[in-house]
Amino acid sequence: MSPNPDPLLPPFACPSGTLPARTDVLIVGGGLLGCAAAYYLSLAGVSVTLVEQGELSLQASSQNAGSLHFQMEYRMIEAGLEASTRALQAMPLHVDAIARWRALEDQLGMSVGVRQKGGFMLAETAQQAQVLEQKSRLENQAGLTVELLDRSALQAKAPYLSDSVLMAAFCADEGKADPRRASLALAAAARARGARIVSQCPVVDLKRVGSDWQAEVAGGAQCRSAQVLIAAGVWSGRIAQMTGAQLPVSPIALTMTATARTAPFMDYLFQHVGRRLSLKQTAEGTVLIGGGWPSKLHHHKGIADLERKPSICLESLQRSVQTAYSVVPKLATLPVLRTWTGVTALVADQLPLLGQVPHRPGLFIATGGAAFTLGLTYAHLLVAQMLGQATSLDISAYDPDRFRSLTFA
Repeated sequence: MSPNPDPLLPPFACPSGTLPARTDVLIVGGGLLGCAAAYYLSLAGVSVTLVEQGELSLQASSQNAGSLHFQMEYRMIEAGLEASTRALQAMPLHVDAIARWRALEDQLGMSVGVRQKGGFMLAETAQQAQVLEQKSRLENQAGLTVELLDRSALQAKAPYLSDSVLMAAFCADEGKADPRRASLALAAAARARGARIVSQCPVVDLKRVGSDWQAEVAGGAQCRSAQVLIAAGVWSGRIAQMTGAQLPVSPIALTMTATARTAPFMDYLFQHVGRRLSLKQTAEGTVLIGGGWPSKLHHHKGIADLERKPSICLESLQRSVQTAYSVVPKLATLPVLRTWTGVTALVADQLPLLGQVPHRPGLFIATGGAAFTLGLTYAHLLVAQMLGQATSLDISAYDPDRFRSLTFA
């Protein structure tokens, strides 16, 4: 089916009063990951209900920049390549996600802004170039196709880069997607196949009742299900805690910056092997600058307040913009239009949590890692596991059971 370039995505979420008394699977979280899981479950003919505490795709799924960056990120290698070997275990997920993003628009029959024209990981010093060579070799061995480009080859592809850039690793599969559009399209497709989508419906209690899970939402409505999937991003650990389970999910507050619009000149996604950097130009001409620059979480009585937007750190804003300017000098002529903050979830060992929660039959979780880039893959693999089917990839390395010792039966 050819994608519709301008789909009409109608409001399709139901108010919390329509929460059913029973469903086969309850999904907690209405970002890209939860919406994708609802879609895959609905394709399998499963009765599925998704509840979102606010509006669909208004948390991390809409606050991120939509990067589809399949090479290992700077945060995975900044402690050295030896320390990155554990993060490399997730590379099969990256390779799988490439194909899923390429096929998504045809599957949904609408455009969600997927553009996989390629992405660069840059090096500006001889030491960084050495790390880039070693990293690229490991990635190629793990199944990701990465090509090293010297200065002359890089100049031919991206002449606007600074002369300071000596080398780059190019992955032709990288690119971007529209985070909000993708999430809403998946939710609409799930609903068209019978899934129930309920917004403004925060879960306040989750417990085992007989052989079922019983979720209670704000206002007192309850829903029972045979299985529950926690796909609530930074709230995932707290939802799991309602059942007595302890999982090391940490909120990480980040900063993003957008410039004023300019004529299209930058087709590729850019990151850096030695510095925090994520850089891309949108279809509207805005250049998005990020790459893991921190913002500041608010706390209440010593606990991170996930209901409040993190505060902007001026140092992060200044350094992120300076880094972007030094790599693409033309950006220095563009005024900064806006800056915003968001929160993402990371797991202590930098691998995702993907599978059944320890000691909690029927309770599943999917969070951590590059949850937008890998969200389609996370959802597909976890749905297969929930349906009792063989997964297309070995996901034992991401099993939450590796943290079994944190939770007593």
